[in-house]
Amino acid sequence: MKKTTEKFTDKKVALFAGALSLPFLARDAMRKRGWDVYVIGLKNFYDAALNPDLVIRLGGGGRAARECKKRGIHKLVFVGALGHVNLADIRPDFWSIGVLLSVLKHQRGYDSMAVAFNKALEKRGYEIVAAQDIAPDLTFEKPGVWTRVKPTSADAKNIERAVDVSHTIGVADIGASVVVDNQVIAVEAAEGTARMLERVVDMRKNKRGRASGVFAKMTKPGQDLRIDIPAIGVDTVNAVAAAKLRGIVVNAKTCFVIDKDAVIAAANRAKIFIKAV
Repeated sequence: MKKTTEKFTDKKVALFAGALSLPFLARDAMRKRGWDVYVIGLKNFYDAALNPDLVIRLGGGGRAARECKKRGIHKLVFVGALGHVNLADIRPDFWSIGVLLSVLKHQRGYDSMAVAFNKALEKRGYEIVAAQDIAPDLTFEKPGVWTRVKPTSADAKNIERAVDVSHTIGVADIGASVVVDNQVIAVEAAEGTARMLERVVDMRKNKRGRASGVFAKMTKPGQDLRIDIPAIGVDTVNAVAAAKLRGIVVNAKTCFVIDKDAVIAAANRAKIFIKAV
């Protein structure tokens, strides 16, 4: 078993699982590091192949709280997409209503909603833990270039600009992703990263000559990374290549990489770089 110098001594954790593959990766990575992981699937979102220990609907937090208390679990991890939530299907129980009222009282935007949600749970005796803190191998652990292709001096200028713009839109709570090719080509808004990249692919489908420009997906200043965590995967790499961009820039230690070996291999095949900063 892989040894770790983590600060955690209590190795029990409840993993609340949304959609896609991140819950699988997080569960397996945490168990590899010696954690006793109790998996709670969110109904209508989790993949049935995950085979969770418990399934709850959104708004069914009371049942999860009782099960965690019975098992002596105080640490919670939230991983996986929720997509568009149908509010009519939530039907919160009394426990969840208390949490929701606390969130609504203190939130002032999407990011502050996550902060308010975490604080509401902490007041009820839980510690919200970032999956990447428990299992840092889910991210690019160190800054640097992770691919065979390296950024050029022209790429470095685009990277600097992309990081600067990402921070600017992040402060305004607009989005986390940006595409820069000397100038800003696209900024992520409500449509999400994948749709933004689709726009760039369509925009540059007739681009001639060599690939140029970069895609950056950065954490927002002050973002609570225990719940809302940026992520890239092979689909991201393929979209960046289709958009005729030179590379990808992400934060080290805080951006999930869905199947890191596959992502690096895909980037190498497409001859694009991935740089963690």
